[in-house]
Amino acid sequence: MAFIRKKRREQQLQLYSKERFSLLLLNLEEYYFEQHTANHIQNKGGQYERKIRGSLKICSKSVIFEPDVISQPIIKIPLRDCIKIGKHGENGSNRHFAKAKSGEISLIFSQVYFIKEHNIVAPYKIERGKMEYVFELDVSGKVEDVVETLLQLHRASCLDKLGDQTAMITAILQSRLARTSFDKNRFQSVSEKLHMECKAEMVTPLVTNPGHVCITDTNLYFQPLNGYPKPVVQITLQDVRRIYKRRHGLMPLGLEVFCTEDDLCSDIYLKFYEPQDRDDLYFYIATYLEHHVAERTAESYTLQWQRGHLSNYQYLLHLNNLADRSCNDLSQYPVFPWIINDYCSTELDLSNPGTFRDLSRPVGALNKERLERLLTRYQEMPEPKFMYGSHYSSPGYVLFYLVRIAPEYMLCLQNGRFDNADRMFNSIAETWKNCLDGATDFKELIPEFYGDDVSFLVNSLKLDLGKRQGGQMVDDVELPPWARSPEDFLQKSKDALESNYVSEHLHEWIDLIFGYKQKGGDAVEAHNVFHPLTYEGGVDLNSIEDPDEKVAMLTQILEFGQTPKQLFVTPHPRRITPKLKTVTQTCSPDDPTADSPVSPGEESFEDLTEESKSLAWNNITKLQLQEQYKIHKEAVTGIAVSCNGSSVFTTSQDSTLKMFSKESKMLQRSISFSNMALSSCLLLPGDATVISSSWDNNVYFYSIAFARRQDTLMGHDDAVSKICWHDNRLYSASWDSTVKVWSGVPAEMTCTRRQQFDMLAELEHDVSVDTISLNAASTLLVSGTKEGTVNIWDLTTATILHQIPCHSGTVCDTAFSPDSRHVLSTGEDGCLNVIDVQTGMLISSLTSDETQRCFIWDGNSVLSGSQSGELLVWDLLGGKISERIQGHAGKQLSS
Repeated sequence: MAFIRKKRREQQLQLYSKERFSLLLLNLEEYYFEQHTANHIQNKGGQYERKIRGSLKICSKSVIFEPDVISQPIIKIPLRDCIKIGKHGENGSNRHFAKAKSGEISLIFSQVYFIKEHNIVAPYKIERGKMEYVFELDVSGKVEDVVETLLQLHRASCLDKLGDQTAMITAILQSRLARTSFDKNRFQSVSEKLHMECKAEMVTPLVTNPGHVCITDTNLYFQPLNGYPKPVVQITLQDVRRIYKRRHGLMPLGLEVFCTEDDLCSDIYLKFYEPQDRDDLYFYIATYLEHHVAERTAESYTLQWQRGHLSNYQYLLHLNNLADRSCNDLSQYPVFPWIINDYCSTELDLSNPGTFRDLSRPVGALNKERLERLLTRYQEMPEPKFMYGSHYSSPGYVLFYLVRIAPEYMLCLQNGRFDNADRMFNSIAETWKNCLDGATDFKELIPEFYGDDVSFLVNSLKLDLGKRQGGQMVDDVELPPWARSPEDFLQKSKDALESNYVSEHLHEWIDLIFGYKQKGGDAVEAHNVFHPLTYEGGVDLNSIEDPDEKVAMLTQILEFGQTPKQLFVTPHPRRITPKLKTVTQTCSPDDPTADSPVSPGEESFEDLTEESKSLAWNNITKLQLQEQYKIHKEAVTGIAVSCNGSSVFTTSQDSTLKMFSKESKMLQRSISFSNMALSSCLLLPGDATVISSSWDNNVYFYSIAFARRQDTLMGHDDAVSKICWHDNRLYSASWDSTVKVWSGVPAEMTCTRRQQFDMLAELEHDVSVDTISLNAASTLLVSGTKEGTVNIWDLTTATILHQIPCHSGTVCDTAFSPDSRHVLSTGEDGCLNVIDVQTGMLISSLTSDETQRCFIWDGNSVLSGSQSGELLVWDLLGGKISERIQGHAGKQLSS
C-alpha cells in the first residue's frame, strides 16, 4: 500500500546516503535548521580523550549528533534540558550562558537520548544527570554563529507558555527563510522561465520541512532550507497527472501533486504559509498541464463504481483522496471499513450474511450494550455533545497497525517508546473484539488490509516490541483460523471487500464516513457523533487569539484525528449487482431507500449480455452521413420513423408536419394544423396515427391512412413542449408548468363522435416544463424545466420523488437508462448530467463547449446533437468525448 511504498522509498534514499538521521528523530512540530561536520570529543582533556567523527544537527528544540560509525548511537540533547551553552572552558562567571570565541562548543545538560545504536531501531535510551558534551566544528569560524543560534533556540524552549515557544520558533524560521531564496543554479535548464517563488513546507508523515518552492515553465522545485533529504526536489510538469488542494491542520494551505493516475502516494505534498500562495501555484500548474486530469468530484466516480468499472477498493481510494485523506498526513490517513465479522471459524463463508459486519452502523454502535451506555452518557452531557471520546482514525491508530513496517514513526509519535506490549497490534481477532467491546476503541481499518503487501503483519525487521503478560514476545500478527498465511489473509480480505454482500451495502458505510449521516440530525439518529473538533469547520483557528489555546487546539486536532471532508449530502446510491448472485439481507429500518418505488428491479443493466446490446452502439463512433434532405424552412423539432423504416415523420418550428419516404426519397405529405410551431411528434403503435404537439396549446392526432386530422386535444393553457405515449396513455408537458396524463384511444375516422380524453393526473411544477421522458415500464417520468431543474416522478402515485437543480439554464432533453437506474439530462449550459434515480444524487457531470440539444443513450455511451449541428459520441464512464461527427450545418432540436 501507499505508506509501505513510501517508507521503502525513504529507506532506499537512506541506503544511498548512508545516513541514519531522519526528521523522525525530531519532536512533533520541530524543525531541522542546519548541520555542521564536527567531532564529539569524549573525556575532553583526560587520559582517554577520544574524537568521534560525525555531523552536528541544529534543530528548533534539540541538538542531534550523528556519528559516522554506525556502532555509535545518535545523540539527542533537548535544548530545554540544557544548563549551559558556550565555549568549552570559558569562565562566564557573570553570565549563565557564554558566547563562544573559539572552535569548541560545550553543552552542559541534565538529560540525553541515545538512538539507533548499531543502527538498530529500538526505544530510545535515556541518561539523566548533569553532563557535559564537547563538540569541535570543522569550520571554527562558524562556532560563534552556531552558539548564538543555540542560545536563541534555548530561550524559546524555556519559555513558560507553549504558545510563546511556538511564536518565537516560528519567528526564527521565518527570518531564516526571508534571508534565503531558491538557488536558480538548480534549474534543469538555463532557458527555464521563472513563474513564481514562495516559502512553503514539504509535508511527510509526522514532520514538515521548510524551504522554498519555485515553479518555472517546465518544472516544479522545492529546495529544503536544510538541504535534507536532498538539495532539491524536482518534478517535471509534463509528468504531473493530478493536483489537489488540501486542508492541513484544518487550514486551506495544502497542495498535493501526483505523477500517477491512481496511486494514493503522491510525489510531493506542500504546505504553504498563505492560502493565496497555494492557490497561485495550483493555478500555474493547472493551466500549464496538457495532460492535467482536473480535480474530479466524488459523483464523477460514482457512476463508474455503480456500473462495475471501479472496484469497491478503487472507489474507496478515490473517495478518501477527494475527502483530503493522504498517506502524508497521519491525522487524515485513508480510512477503510472493517468488513468481516468472523475471525473464529476455520473456513470463511462469504455466502453467509453473518460473516459480515453491519455496514449501516459505525463501529461504536455495533455492540448494543456498549451503545446503550454511550447514549446514556450522551444524554447527560452538556453541549457540545458527542457519543464517542475517540475517533475511528488517528495517527496513533494508523501506527498501531503499521508499527512493524514503520517503527520509527511510532517512536516519533510516542517520544521514543513503543506502546505497552499487551496494547500492541498482536492479533486480528483480538483487535476486532476490542473494537466491539472496548470502552474507548472505535477504530476502523486502513487500506493496507486490502492491499498486496503483507509486511505490516510480519515482524520481518525482528523488532523487539516487548513481552506480553503471558510471557510471549510480540512478533508476527496472529491471524484468524481461516487464514493459512498473511498472503491468504489479505486475499480473503480483498475477496470479502469485493463480495456481493459488501457491494450491496457499502453505500451505507459511505453515508456514515463521507456522506449525509456524517453530520447533523442524521448523524445523531445513526449514532455517529464524534467530538466537534474532528469535523471540518468545527473550529476557526484564526479566531483564537490566545497563542497557547491555539497551539493546544491544533495539537489536539492533529493527535485526535479528523473526520473526512463531507462529500455527499444525500443518501448514496447502491451499487448495481449481478442477478441471482446476491447475498440477501433485510434492509435497515432507517434506510431511506428501503421502500422506494424505484428500488432496483430483478434485472440489472450489468446482467445484459454483449449479444443483446444493439450492434449500432458497438459501432456508434463509425457513423457516417449518407444522405441529407432539406424539407423544412425552420428548425426540426421532432422525428418519428415507422416500424419498417420506410417513412419518416418530422415536425418543425415552421408549423408543419411532414412525411418523407425513404424508398422514393421524396416528400409525400406536408400538413399544417395552425400557424404556430410544432414542438414534437410520435407514432402510435401500428403506425396508423401521428401525434404532434404545438405551441398553440394543442395536441393533434393525424391519420396516415385517411390523410387528415383525426382528433385535437385542447388540454393546456400554454404551449405544449413535449409528448410521450405508452399503453393508451398520453403524457403532455407544457409551458403552463404542468405535465398531464391522459387516458383514451383516438377516435376511428369512421366514427362520427370525437374521442373524449380523460385526465388521469396532473403533475404540477413551479415553472414551465420543456421536456419529459418515460422509463421502459412507464412507472417513472422525468421532466426538465426552464430554470434547470430535473424532476423525477412516480407515476403509480403521481408524486414527485426528487427535484435536482443541476443545470444553469433550460433543460433541453432527458431520458432514463435502459435499466431505469439513471437519468441523463442535457441543458443550455452545455452539461450532460447523470442522476441516480433511487437517491436523486447527481453522480456524474460532463461539460461541452456548447449546448447539447438532444441525445440518445444506452446507459454507458451517449450520442448527442449540439447547437452547431455536430454529433458527439460520449463515453460517460471514461468522462470524455470519444468521437465528433459532422452532422448538420445548423442546430439540432431532436434526435
